[in-house]
Amino acid sequence: MIIEYVGVKEINGSLVVIDGVKGVSYEEIVDIRLDNGTVRQGRVVQIAGDRIVVQVFEGTRDVGLDNTTTRLTGHPMEMPLAPEIVGRILDGAGRPIDGRGDIYPVKKRDINGTAINPVSRIYPQNYINTGISSIDTLSTLIRGQKLPIFSGSGMKHNELAVQIVRQAKITGADESNFGVVFAAMGVKNDVADYFKKSFEEAGVMQHVTMFLNLSNDPIIERTLTPRCALTTAEYLAFELNMHILVIMTDMTSYAEALREFSSSKGEIPGRKGYPGYLYSDLASMYERAGMIKGSTGSLTQIPILTMPNDDITHPVPDLTGYITEGQIVLDRGLQNQGFYPPVNVLPSLSRLMKDGIGEGFTRADHPSLSNQLFASYAKVIDARSLASVIGEEELSDTDKKYLEFGRQFESTFINQGFDENRDISQSLDLGWKLLSTLPRAELDRVDDELLDKYYGK
Repeated sequence: MIIEYVGVKEINGSLVVIDGVKGVSYEEIVDIRLDNGTVRQGRVVQIAGDRIVVQVFEGTRDVGLDNTTTRLTGHPMEMPLAPEIVGRILDGAGRPIDGRGDIYPVKKRDINGTAINPVSRIYPQNYINTGISSIDTLSTLIRGQKLPIFSGSGMKHNELAVQIVRQAKITGADESNFGVVFAAMGVKNDVADYFKKSFEEAGVMQHVTMFLNLSNDPIIERTLTPRCALTTAEYLAFELNMHILVIMTDMTSYAEALREFSSSKGEIPGRKGYPGYLYSDLASMYERAGMIKGSTGSLTQIPILTMPNDDITHPVPDLTGYITEGQIVLDRGLQNQGFYPPVNVLPSLSRLMKDGIGEGFTRADHPSLSNQLFASYAKVIDARSLASVIGEEELSDTDKKYLEFGRQFESTFINQGFDENRDISQSLDLGWKLLSTLPRAELDRVDDELLDKYYGK
């Protein structure tokens, strides 16, 4: 029997308090009917005896204390799913906004997902080629991995996201079983239009599912967007056996919406006002990446987040770094010099890279070349620090060669055009070409057999 409750006890921002409610569950969806007949959705976010607190997705404007009617649906928020969801544009709550009509679901799934049994997980292997040398060679993205991009306000992470969507390729996958789920949270209208236009012009929109939460949309919807996107990705990956790349930008906007919501509930704040459960909340989304026994599909995540004041110790990047398997760090100094993408290779890493590169995956020389490029570029930074103290003229001949190597490495290896798509062989060959500008004796991370084959060639 469906029971409707008339009137609300209290209204506070996007929250309404209702007394005398029985048989309710946490996260349950409720329908709220206003005086004028319009119906809004909300979810139960707090239960204290027979008193519940409901979070209204569309806000509480025009909600009255006396004549508002609330009806419990008996289920949590669910995402309607069907194979034709690929190529569609939806809002932050999973409703179509592309003018192509509703999605007729084959099934519906709880957006909070279900925990994956660790025993059923398959260890991530095999790389995803992004066409970007600094990522493919030095911080390789592995299928089933979660690898965030740490950026800053005003930096070119949106362009980088578009380039990855346009160029990403997986060995053994084609357009029929490879797709991208793209979730944008708190973006301005011009940024949302940029994403749509870029994907359409590149001809990749037919395998992209977009979730767009705009900056003027309710913040409550922003807390739903990544979960709706990941639920869609899980359906495509583990039930339709597709290889899905999930890009979520900007996770800092999500965390700020969560902070505002937590504050409105009167919860005790943690670091910088964020709720104390921020770590477990982020983990509940990041850990939905991976591969599972019984399915040939995979779910790979690239969360993008902007670091306030470029502070990598800020709670959002700090906690993200604990949960995920590495990070790609963008550097404002490189961007100011005109380099794109401005990837700072030294603090960037991919912890699963070692198991998805080398013979049988990329090329046999990849691990050694990657180690040597890291080591040589680290010496470039040391030489620059020394030159800033004693002057470049006083450096040794070897240090001067490292400085020249650093200039060429940044201008030709890290820097590449927005439309430039390099395959892994091109990136590796370019790395060897740069290392050949250094004395052979300095290349101590590579064995003689590889040096004989590639050095100076």
